[in-house]
Amino acid sequence: MVESPYTDGRAGIDAALVGRLIAAQFPQWSGLSVTPVEVDGWDNRTYRLGDTMTVRLPTAEGYAPAVDKENRWLPKLAPSLPVPVPPVLAVGEPGEGYPFNWSVRGWLDGTTATPDRIDDLPLFATSVGEFLLALQRVDAADGPPAGAHSFYRGAPPAHYDDETRRSLAALGGRGDTARATAVWEAALTTSRQEPPVWFHGDIGSGNLLARDGKLAAVIDFGTSGVGDPACDLVIAWTMFSGDSRAAFRRTVGQDEGTWARARGWALWKALITLVDLGDTDPAGAAVHRRVVDEVLADHDRFG
Repeated sequence: MVESPYTDGRAGIDAALVGRLIAAQFPQWSGLSVTPVEVDGWDNRTYRLGDTMTVRLPTAEGYAPAVDKENRWLPKLAPSLPVPVPPVLAVGEPGEGYPFNWSVRGWLDGTTATPDRIDDLPLFATSVGEFLLALQRVDAADGPPAGAHSFYRGAPPAHYDDETRRSLAALGGRGDTARATAVWEAALTTSRQEPPVWFHGDIGSGNLLARDGKLAAVIDFGTSGVGDPACDLVIAWTMFSGDSRAAFRRTVGQDEGTWARARGWALWKALITLVDLGDTDPAGAAVHRRVVDEVLADHDRFG
């Protein structure tokens, strides 16, 4: 999830369309207000429906399978997890000129879990780790194997080998590309030997809700699936540091091969974002350069 710089109407979706969809398919809610949320994602648009519900609509064909997946699996995952996940109340169909399935969900109280809103970051990191372990314990036998629907989270990071190497070449001398290449190649030399487990796929500050300084809910399971949980460890460098990173590492356990692949996932995302930003957003670039530096230091220490 990201702060949305877009006005209502992005991807051809606006509050008026949502109101028409609700009126046509769920008339019992047609009198409720429809308003864009303050913090919106890229893959989907989300609207408040009254005070207790939301409406979630994919913005393009490539994102539609993820919402269908959430609609099916969130009700099955929820009972086994230690904090709430979005409750699916109804599933909508294409209509009113909108071409994809969509859903109505219960509203979850909380604010985006930025570090300044967390009372005890090591304790919060422990809670996130416990959530991931609970997710991994859910029966994965019939779950969706990692693939295009998860944007290959849960699959080997080698899927993004070409993209990562192009990013390293594009960055040239702007950073220690030799060490970064070593981290990436270390990630490619490992593979998961254990049975596949459930993963979230996008565990980060924007998809964690906090209330009273503690973990209150986890949202956006669009990249979830069954496979390698290494991708869920990226938060170790994107949100945690020092004592909180150590607490997260202790809690989740994972072997060093999994951590090596996690460093690869973190490096890939930071590198492609740096290339995409170029010189347009120095502050944003600094955030991703810090992630790269932290990953390289972690590799030097543990890799």
